[in-house]
Amino acid sequence: MKTTSFNPARFAPLDAPETAGHLQETWAASVKGERGAIAPRPVIGRSWQRVKRFGVDPEQGTGSVLLQTAEVEHRRTSTALADVMPTLRGGLGAVADASLQIMVVTDPEGRVLWREGNPGVLRRADTICLEEGAAWSEDTTGTNAIGTALSAGAPVQVHSAEHFVRTLHDWTCAAAPVHDPRDGRLLGIIDVSGPDSTFHPATLALVDSVSRLAESELRGRHLTAIERLRAVAAPLLCRLDGPALVVDTHGWLAAVTGMPPVDRVPLPDLFGAGPAWLPSLGMCVAEPMPGGWLLRVTATDDTGSAGRVVLDLGDPRRPHVTVSGTAGSWAQDLSPRHAELLYVLAVHRQGRSAAQLAVELFGDPTRTVTVRAELSRVRRRLIGLLDHRPYRFREEVEVDVLLPDDPRDLLPHSAAPAVLGARSAGEPEPS
Repeated sequence: MKTTSFNPARFAPLDAPETAGHLQETWAASVKGERGAIAPRPVIGRSWQRVKRFGVDPEQGTGSVLLQTAEVEHRRTSTALADVMPTLRGGLGAVADASLQIMVVTDPEGRVLWREGNPGVLRRADTICLEEGAAWSEDTTGTNAIGTALSAGAPVQVHSAEHFVRTLHDWTCAAAPVHDPRDGRLLGIIDVSGPDSTFHPATLALVDSVSRLAESELRGRHLTAIERLRAVAAPLLCRLDGPALVVDTHGWLAAVTGMPPVDRVPLPDLFGAGPAWLPSLGMCVAEPMPGGWLLRVTATDDTGSAGRVVLDLGDPRRPHVTVSGTAGSWAQDLSPRHAELLYVLAVHRQGRSAAQLAVELFGDPTRTVTVRAELSRVRRRLIGLLDHRPYRFREEVEVDVLLPDDPRDLLPHSAAPAVLGARSAGEPEPS
């Protein structure tokens, strides 16, 4: 879910056609482990370091084992991206065709689900395995816009010799992630690719704008679904005694009775009908409804107790937290900002003030209002686990942090000083 403005100058090469020779020299030096006269852009330098650790050979091909046709179709029908494909075609497909490029849409693993555009470029894309079912993550194909956008969690343009694999040096591509506004999860990547002669510095901004448009359409569809659920829930709640609420399958509130309203009830990943303990409500009985759940609160004074928190940062693409206690366990994916916050609090069990957190997250002690707002959201999700004054995990809570095998892969999307400091021991300057 995008909440900040995007500056394409940070992620797109400047005047790339005129610097193709410099890019080639920089790439050649990096492959040899040397420092070139001109350093690569930071987003590219970090990617080159990652793919070297993955063992990607700069002289390898870009082929991969394709998904079976049935599996590609299953993934297409299982993703919300299918609902916004008309928007993507209207915003990018026609432009890609006219500018001798193609539009590519992938799933969160970097597997190509759709592609369309200029017929000649589509045929050329076949020669580099940029086709349905192919894998374009960094560990498979090296630095490329799709895989690097996945790793960086941000829009990125990769031109010519900025690609790590030599085979792609006559290509240019720009990609942006699309997130589900209901829960913030990554849905996939949209990409525009073509011969390096088709490079245009505005392509990245266009791709990012269309990704935001797709997210906006998904948000509108979600609000419509909530309204439909509310229409069904309102008369039902009128007949109930005691506190109850109706939420959609992602926990967003549609209707409530007998208790204060909330924006959202975090639901465990594996959630079904019957008795359940939810951290924000306590013991409930869940009953399925069309498009959601009826949650009847049965014991508001019995919220259980959480004894162990596992902050899992091992998968750079999906930070999440698992909470275990006397009432059972539940897990939640984390937004990038909440992952940063919980990481800092897990490292500093003695606690941090709002000003200290502002420095560690933003490098600016005056950003305390933003810190307090984010912590308020985190505490609503992790009720009973965090204290304030100072902000910290409660003393009785056991906290474990699972880190990636290589410390340089810790929260790769993050620019927080605390995270950069933790990565710095293992990340040399780009060469």
